[in-house]
Amino acid sequence: MFKLEARPQPSRLMSLASPLLALVFTVLIGVLLFVILGKDPLRGLQIFFVEPLKSVYALSELSVKATPLILIALGLAVCFRSNVFNIGAEGQYILGAIAAGWVAMQAGPATAALGRGIVVPILLAGVLGGMAWAAIVALLRDRFNANEILVSLMLVYVADQLLGYLVNGPWMDPDGHNFPQSITFLAVTRVPKIVTGLRAHIGVFVALAAVGLLWAFMFRTYRGFALQVGGMAPAAARYAGFSSRSALWTALLLSGGMAGLAGGLEAAGPLGQLTPYVPAGYGFAAIIVAYVGRLHPVGIVFSGILMSLFYIGGELAQSRLGLPKSLTGVFQGLLLFTLLACDTLIVYRIQWQRAPATAKAV
Repeated sequence: MFKLEARPQPSRLMSLASPLLALVFTVLIGVLLFVILGKDPLRGLQIFFVEPLKSVYALSELSVKATPLILIALGLAVCFRSNVFNIGAEGQYILGAIAAGWVAMQAGPATAALGRGIVVPILLAGVLGGMAWAAIVALLRDRFNANEILVSLMLVYVADQLLGYLVNGPWMDPDGHNFPQSITFLAVTRVPKIVTGLRAHIGVFVALAAVGLLWAFMFRTYRGFALQVGGMAPAAARYAGFSSRSALWTALLLSGGMAGLAGGLEAAGPLGQLTPYVPAGYGFAAIIVAYVGRLHPVGIVFSGILMSLFYIGGELAQSRLGLPKSLTGVFQGLLLFTLLACDTLIVYRIQWQRAPATAKAV
């Protein structure tokens, strides 16, 4: 029989191998799922893991999905390393899109002289919108000791309702045939594309720059060190004089700003207007991205690409195999579930133990 035995110390090898094992188990369970649904499992795996990489257009779409996931997950990684559980990045993402959209809608002939430079204040507005929404969480936790998990999660639905009110009311396009959407943003306010004819935009470079900056902040600065010590050993952090209050505000504002930036890039990029479909679940999926990436900026890049494959694969499976789009969520959930199971092997190891021999009757 097998049993779990505690390791003398956590295994660094298993810490790195656990996400890979989780991906393997996710694929195996996915094969079984395709068989149960009566679909060719090889065709299903091809749609999820090969089709999104087959062409330049496919890679462009992959980057569009990966950019917001990576940005949001980077901010969440800072929170989780600081022992601050921000579960409401989706709401901060929505507020970033709303704030960026409002600035974009103010653009007119007078702002044409700014050229593409107007994109900068639009994205800054997105950052500030996300930070403001996260600041509500930080304030309630700081002043009233409210649980940041519940507060941040509840604010997601407030942000969603606020967006719905705006696009169905004061911000509705008067020439939009009564559809719940804002006006289409002027071309000059749109995030520049990398290649004409494709949807990939400069947000890819923004995300990669954020990866480098976050890595330097977390592992090469005093403030980043203080945040991580506060998350791993709160008592030691207090003894060293690190402020838990400062860590709370820094982590949440940084996380909210990154989510708001992702929302601004999405609103002024692929969408080009505000609609009720701005919430795409990126804020929740980014939680999985952060943990699969081991809360490390470089790991988050790879896990963000993997999660993007699931998004695009789910859409293709819907159109080509007739499967529900919710299959994307199934694969995301499987990845998280198998990761949590494989993480057990970091602190435990599997040992074979012989069953005790039963005494023979005389």
